[in-house]
Amino acid sequence: MLVHSRTGRWALWAGFAVLFVPLFALPLLVIVAASFSTNWSGAFPSGPTTAHYTAAVRGESLQALSTSLVTAVTASLIALTVGTWAALAGAALGKRGKRILDALFMLPVAVPSVVVGLAVLVAFSQPPVLLNGTHWIVILAHTVLVTAFAHQSVSAALVRLDPMYEQAAAGLGARPSYVLLRVKLPLLLPSLNAAAGLCFALSMGELSATMMLYPPDWTPLPVLIFTRTDRGSLFTGSALAVVLMAATLLALLAVSRVRTRASFR
Repeated sequence: MLVHSRTGRWALWAGFAVLFVPLFALPLLVIVAASFSTNWSGAFPSGPTTAHYTAAVRGESLQALSTSLVTAVTASLIALTVGTWAALAGAALGKRGKRILDALFMLPVAVPSVVVGLAVLVAFSQPPVLLNGTHWIVILAHTVLVTAFAHQSVSAALVRLDPMYEQAAAGLGARPSYVLLRVKLPLLLPSLNAAAGLCFALSMGELSATMMLYPPDWTPLPVLIFTRTDRGSLFTGSALAVVLMAATLLALLAVSRVRTRASFR
């Protein structure tokens, strides 16, 4: 709702600050402060140090960050491919078929992620497809969890897409494959980039399903953060959390720049 008076705008900003600072900004600032501290004195951390970040960018921590990045990128690409294909197929199936397809893809989101992790563990712990104990089972679980968001994002973009572009290309003799690759997908590129960023961010922070599936040689960073803090290493875990946030934000910034350029094509 638009606010035209200065008093109303100030009230709106004040309400936003009252809600945003204690609920969102303050907890993150506490994590950042704890990552530079060695102990907790009263209500605030103290003992400034950068040793936690030195440990966070080497050895096991660096390997965990690389694992998270590889998992998130791979799961996002697969989810984007499958979700886009399903959205395009759903648009051609009609309303009834589209509703059924939407329900199938939204099912993993409707249940807790730990249930998805258990389902993947049970389904792929026996031949003929034995993935338990490999890194592929983690990537598969992340893909299942984030594909719904890619599918919904592309489906919403398809609803808003003007069919005149496809009709004009088809009227000029373009084949269906040409219309798809050179007309429809370029118009969907901003939505595809947005879906890729969302899938990446969700995969980077996924913990519940990952805890049930990860092998010892494929430990993502959220699992390492949990284990460090669970053992009492609060300040080391805070530094790892800041590294995770920074890596995710940098990736989202890169995706947003691609999306911005795509919107001007």
